[in-house]
Amino acid sequence: MSPTGKQTEQPEIPETPETAEKPGRQPRSVRVVLLALMIAMLLAMLDNMIVGTAMPTIVGELGGLAHLSWVVTAYTLATAASTPIWGKLGDIYGRKGVFLTSIVVFLIGSALSGMAQDMGQLIGFRAVQGLGAGGLMVGVMAIIGDLIPPRERGKYQGMMAGVMALAMIGGPLVGGTITDHLGWRWSFYINLPLGALALVMITAVLHLPVKDRTTKAKVDYLGAALLTIGITAIVLVTTWGGTEYAWSSAMIMELIAVGVASLIGFVFVQTRVPEPIMPLHIFRNRNFSLMSVIGFLTGFVMFGAVLFLPLYQQAVQGASATNSGLLLLPMLLSMMLVSLIAGRVTTSSGKYKIFPILGGGLMVVGLFLLAQMDTGTSRLTSGLYMAVLGAGMGFLMQITMLVAQNSVEMKDMGVGSSTTTLFRTLGGSFGAAIMGALFTSRVQDEMAARAGAGGAGVTEQSTQLDAASLAKLPDMVREAYQHAVSTGTNAAFTLGAAVAVIGFVAAFFVKEVPLRGGEKKPADAADQPATPAPAADGKVTQSA
Repeated sequence: MSPTGKQTEQPEIPETPETAEKPGRQPRSVRVVLLALMIAMLLAMLDNMIVGTAMPTIVGELGGLAHLSWVVTAYTLATAASTPIWGKLGDIYGRKGVFLTSIVVFLIGSALSGMAQDMGQLIGFRAVQGLGAGGLMVGVMAIIGDLIPPRERGKYQGMMAGVMALAMIGGPLVGGTITDHLGWRWSFYINLPLGALALVMITAVLHLPVKDRTTKAKVDYLGAALLTIGITAIVLVTTWGGTEYAWSSAMIMELIAVGVASLIGFVFVQTRVPEPIMPLHIFRNRNFSLMSVIGFLTGFVMFGAVLFLPLYQQAVQGASATNSGLLLLPMLLSMMLVSLIAGRVTTSSGKYKIFPILGGGLMVVGLFLLAQMDTGTSRLTSGLYMAVLGAGMGFLMQITMLVAQNSVEMKDMGVGSSTTTLFRTLGGSFGAAIMGALFTSRVQDEMAARAGAGGAGVTEQSTQLDAASLAKLPDMVREAYQHAVSTGTNAAFTLGAAVAVIGFVAAFFVKEVPLRGGEKKPADAADQPATPAPAADGKVTQSA
């Protein structure tokens, strides 16, 4: 609703005691909170990167090779399913307490994972860790949404992009070093001191307005259960389809049916309960719906790029698997730099519509260029192509969250943040599954055409072959495999470019609603009633 009460398609949300914020330089206490939040974000992003490097050692000690994929799947499932629930709990019971709880759950899961005695225990404890991780990401985004108004938030986009780049680059290196010198269990234990530091800092410095407890909100347990079942089914379909089970198998069909039925039931329940887990009215806002779609497509493309670029560089260009994080450096540095520039421009001008358009266009161009790579493409050329793709993602990664949060009321900040995060996560799952299925199909066809039956064994272990393993293959088989991987990545990136076109077109429909937190002109300020405003450290102070 607009301030006059008239319904509009794209309402500008008026300032309230929670949205009003003094512009200008953030005080030291807020900067300390931001540092603690970045540590928590790093924990969530770094974990899978570190653990992935330790997997061979873990299997060597615990056994259970057949269930290896579940170490990652259990974590992913728990994270995706719990994300919207953490967001809603923060809206109901208060952001700080719920966020601290998610950190504690994550640390308990990390400690238990480090003490696991067999693969079954490790999978179960990884699920506990994933439950906490779901609250870490949405908690960071929602608290930043509470503390810093959208107009000022662009200053910190580079910081968040930098954390992501650090996790992707440093994760494999840190994981390898820890596993070689301290043992694989420290891949989990390393989270404990970092998490404890974040706990202490947030407890001591973070001060948010206390939630009104005069009216008790009832948690939508049925909606939470239906959403959890639906998300679990979707993630299992994207994880198992084409690998554990054929896409047309009874198991995949049953999971699809369960997922669709659960999500339909979830939508029905959300229209009937007073405090829905995911209020459907937030999707009536055009910008929020568009950001959810663009976030989904960005996740689709980003996870596909992170999956196939190192594989191409290892198999075709002869790069070392040990430095797999460094292979993505051109893309990640470009993403971080562009995100920083876009954030600064948004803060200074208040304009942002151009960035989703630029981001969508550069993603299409970058993916199209990557689809042209073959066995003769140099590392310099592929690095330039990756930089173009990274620039596109840099324009989109934080802007999608910024616009989504600006499109919901403060009381829905948690569910708005969690919904946007969920769509990006699901996009990544679909991207990895669909692009992966296409890649595998093209590699198999190419190997059959070039190497015949001799290439079948190579195809089955296509994702495990590094430069050293390839060197041991017969020349004909090695060349056939390199051509096959090149053909497979071409197909995957061509699909990614086609998907990115949808995001590019959607960006043109974004409406540039003024960002909350901008400085008012004196004439405008005189017309505004005095309202309570949060102090610089987040505490609410009552104006006269």
